[in-house]
Amino acid sequence: MAPRLPLNDNDLPRYVAVEGPIGAGKTTLATRLAETFKYPLLLEPASDNPFLDRFYREGRRHALPTQLFFLLHRADQVTKLAGPDLIGPTVISDFLIEKDRLFAELTLDQNELALYEQIYKNLMLDPPTPDLVIYLQAPISVLLDRIRERGIASEQYIDGDYLSTLSDAYTDFFHFYDQAPLLIVNAGEADFSHNDSHFDALLEQVIQMNGVRQYFNPHPTLI
Repeated sequence: MAPRLPLNDNDLPRYVAVEGPIGAGKTTLATRLAETFKYPLLLEPASDNPFLDRFYREGRRHALPTQLFFLLHRADQVTKLAGPDLIGPTVISDFLIEKDRLFAELTLDQNELALYEQIYKNLMLDPPTPDLVIYLQAPISVLLDRIRERGIASEQYIDGDYLSTLSDAYTDFFHFYDQAPLLIVNAGEADFSHNDSHFDALLEQVIQMNGVRQYFNPHPTLI
């Protein structure tokens, strides 16, 4: 779907990362932004992780391989971003490598976390900084409804307690985040996939972003 707003390449951030807890809609929004900006799209390899289904079904004892799989793949992806282009990559992604530790701290025990941190340190990552981070927030009930509606089998084991803990961790993470301009979006009632008014309003906010931290709520008349 084409945007109704005129786009000027000079107005667009080159590297946008969309973040948020499971069910917030980050992959959906990242995909549409990439289509609109005509940028490459960088997605987390969730469907490729052979340990993720077991982690959701059986919990913590599968946390370490699940986490290390994501870490190594995310590291490979962001390393490729840091190429010879001195002004930075042109890309939309649905993750920040910095949030990887957020999940590690939630799911790993003390010894596993120490091993994770050693591996992370040895990777010597130096990822490029996004020009804009979009953080999607939504109530737990909305996240659960979206997870149920999209029907991914492994995700059906996710419960409200885990989502609540995860959402709180995201809130804490972005409360202190200052590495890039941050747009915090109330995504609870937003439909960026099918509602053009919602998407166009967000797109206008992205284009006009001129501070280090701003907030976006879809106007009631757009819902």
